[in-house]
Amino acid sequence: MGRAKWKGPFLNLKQNTYVKKTPVYFVSKDSNILPRFVGLQFMIYNGQKYINVSVHETMIGHKFGEFVITRAKFIFKKVSK
Repeated sequence: MGRAKWKGPFLNLKQNTYVKKTPVYFVSKDSNILPRFVGLQFMIYNGQKYINVSVHETMIGHKFGEFVITRAKFIFKKVSK
């Protein structure tokens, strides 16, 4: 079940998203990407470091967390004989 339409898109207003200076450092991965963000650079925090994300027109309506990997890739350890 998605978010109700009458509520509108979620945007963390504590983040300073009105700044035109790029890149904008952003911690909230659950915020929606709005049309005014097209062309801006965002540094999204994945829990360890900031990942650079540039917003394109195809990203509008998605969330910032969809474009940042937060899990470490599992690799089997090699067994020495």
